[in-house]
Amino acid sequence: MKKSSNLLYDYKQVTFPLPETNLCWPLYDKGLENLGRGGRPVSLPMPKTGEDHLLARVDAVGLCFSDCKLIKQGPAHPRISGRNLKEKPVIPGHEASLTVVKVGAKLKDRFRVGERYLIQADVFYQGRSMAFGYVLPGALQQYVAIGREILEGDEGCYLLPVKKTDGYAEVALSEPWACVNASYRIARRQGLKPMGTSWFIITGEENSGGYTLAGAFLPEGGPEKIIISGKKERLLDLDQEVSGRKVVAEMGKAGEISRRHTGSRGFDDLVFFGVPSPKQLEEAAAVLAPGGILAVLGKTPVKEKISIDIGRIHYDRHHYTGTDTMNLADAYRPSRSMELKSAGRTWLIGAGGPMGQMHTQKAVESRNGPSLILATDLDDNRLHELKRRFAPAARQRQARLVTLNPSGLSSQAFTRKIKETTGGELFDDILVLAPVPALVEEGAEHLGHNGVLNIFAGLPRGVKAKLDISGVYLAGRRWTGSTGSSLSDLKYTLAETQQGLLTPNHSVAAVGGLAAAAEGLRAVQEGRFPGKIVIWPQFLSLPLTSLPELFRHLPNVAAELSPDGFWTKGAEEELIRSQLAVEKEGRS
Repeated sequence: MKKSSNLLYDYKQVTFPLPETNLCWPLYDKGLENLGRGGRPVSLPMPKTGEDHLLARVDAVGLCFSDCKLIKQGPAHPRISGRNLKEKPVIPGHEASLTVVKVGAKLKDRFRVGERYLIQADVFYQGRSMAFGYVLPGALQQYVAIGREILEGDEGCYLLPVKKTDGYAEVALSEPWACVNASYRIARRQGLKPMGTSWFIITGEENSGGYTLAGAFLPEGGPEKIIISGKKERLLDLDQEVSGRKVVAEMGKAGEISRRHTGSRGFDDLVFFGVPSPKQLEEAAAVLAPGGILAVLGKTPVKEKISIDIGRIHYDRHHYTGTDTMNLADAYRPSRSMELKSAGRTWLIGAGGPMGQMHTQKAVESRNGPSLILATDLDDNRLHELKRRFAPAARQRQARLVTLNPSGLSSQAFTRKIKETTGGELFDDILVLAPVPALVEEGAEHLGHNGVLNIFAGLPRGVKAKLDISGVYLAGRRWTGSTGSSLSDLKYTLAETQQGLLTPNHSVAAVGGLAAAAEGLRAVQEGRFPGKIVIWPQFLSLPLTSLPELFRHLPNVAAELSPDGFWTKGAEEELIRSQLAVEKEGRS
């Protein structure tokens, strides 16, 4: 066969002439009805590129619930707040696999036509957030211009090269998988923030002093300013340790103290020496800065549960910690990493959705993963699919994957089922994957000694839950959360995929062409599929099709699925080859 007659080869080598127009899905206002025109993609001129730009072909893009949030909120979305979408529409899509099709004159020493890349969505340029698929045009289009913001970002180039042998779908899905990995790669500070602002609140309810900061200062230095509230005579040996620093004694309301000393940005470290009252805790937590740590040193339980902004734990990466010793450093020293505890017990709450399926896959397939994975969801079909997909891998690792639907069970009956599953033991790791405050509260009740409560679901800031903080300092429990991923997380995830340690293709649940993107986003909103939807922007006639339906509509592609029905590179290549033939026939 001549290379020129091999459509797949020509596609990969970028030998096709570029079109004069670019089909895309601009968002002109909030609501899915304002995506594109009349429920169809819009034909626009090809993106303009200069001598310091690349033009990239979008080969595959995963649909994300974050895209749905953007579409639902429109100009009210925090990443594009106030933007006039009618005049300057957004093109969503941030989970993308790209191929370079045109290189500006100034970039010819760095890039070549045909090179393939994975893009990091969280782009920062000159200190500004320029997220791909939000501020910058995203991947729900056939071609995208790549400019200085991405190529010369604050962290370097936000394009990661991929191998020609890497699959398009698995590359695109490296982005959501990086978010999954990021939630286990959280590396919290192990001391007070250098050059930060700390607030020490001395309650002294059960102790007359004796606290120490030995080991709480990092090698890079200690906080620039320390605010102290409470009876200073109870500090004892703290006096010497904080001497030489800017120390201010303050009394008053938390908001006022924060405004005076942080400009209302909040405190980087907020430490209670002694057990605080619920009111003290709630007021102080409200003035914790993004990335801040709240620590409690105490020996007796707090009298009642406290109302905590769990949305800020997720989006502002707050961390709650503590110790029952008199040494602050013990509160900052992690008893374990944020990785799922090896041979431990893990509970995934809301495991049936696309991200939940990914977390389940990670828990099941991790070489040193938990020995028990409890996956709960309100949808029996999702749980059935989850078990079908991942129970064999769990058995291969001699781990147990248990699925449970709490609907129809009383609270007492559900608790009994959980205890039957764990043998009466508590969990080492609990991940909340559904944005429901009651589920955070319920999960926290089942967290064991040194356990980690990871609030992965994107609850909005301001959403609160009633939690018992006593276990944080008396039993070493940790409350944490994460959002998005870093360039480092993306590199880590891509390396895992290329080394065969991770199979993002197992996350694919449905495929579709560019015209099917709006229906795909509606399906994401409705939770129609148990995994990820991958859109192929270069193909228009491909309807939204679940993998089981491929046998009926595209039997040649279905024949290349794995024996367990998973997406494969073989299925991908057959899809591209057959769709190229369809598109070619349509043009002739």
